[in-house]
Amino acid sequence: MNLIRSCSKRNFVLFCASYFGIEGLIGPPPARAEGVAVTGRVAITQGVGEAKRSTNSSTVVWLTPRGDSPGAESRDHDRRQRFRLVQKHKRFDPHLLVVPVGSTIEFPNLDPFFHNVFSLFEGKRFDLGLYEAGTTRGIVFDRPGVSYIFCNIHPEMSAIVIAVRSPYYGVSEKSGEITIPNVLPGRYLLQVWHESASPEVLEGLTREITVTDDSASFGTLRLKKAGSLELAHKNLYGRDYEPPTPPSPLYDQP
Repeated sequence: MNLIRSCSKRNFVLFCASYFGIEGLIGPPPARAEGVAVTGRVAITQGVGEAKRSTNSSTVVWLTPRGDSPGAESRDHDRRQRFRLVQKHKRFDPHLLVVPVGSTIEFPNLDPFFHNVFSLFEGKRFDLGLYEAGTTRGIVFDRPGVSYIFCNIHPEMSAIVIAVRSPYYGVSEKSGEITIPNVLPGRYLLQVWHESASPEVLEGLTREITVTDDSASFGTLRLKKAGSLELAHKNLYGRDYEPPTPPSPLYDQP
């Protein structure tokens, strides 16, 4: 009896597949991303009297679709992505993180003491409060911009989150090479960010580019450093940092 039922079900499936077609039975196949790899290079020049460094890394380039460009439909791609910015050894890892607008970033505390993550600058402003070792808190980056992230207990901790309204972004390697994968052909606004470049320099690099199957390079971007990579900052309350009183292993290593 079970064999007859099994055969009946099989014949029914075959009949439906023949009558409606395979796609009508199981739905259309998932759409494939058809795009090209947009490439380029970053060259960072040093300021006067500054020691030369061999790295051209950590420059962010992103492409925002323009007008009726075919790529414009990708503006509101999956916004439910999740990322992690780990706190360990009194450091944020990674130091630089680029995410699409709408993404959630989790800040797990992997140190054996308390941390307090906050941002009061442009981009996303928030305060995750004080939380203990082994716990995690997160926040949705629901607006575009650059967020400078700090810990209210340890002034040496800093990180940068850049939220962009586009799935098309990349970060340069030490050699300066940068690749943005799977970009649909169309018109885009190219924007650039680097931690030590002035807003005027970055604004001067903003331009519109057209991506085609035959032309997918933005050439070489030349940035001049404006100064130190260190960003001076106050604590969560706008005051200078003070060590815990009395010193406690809850806030630092003994």
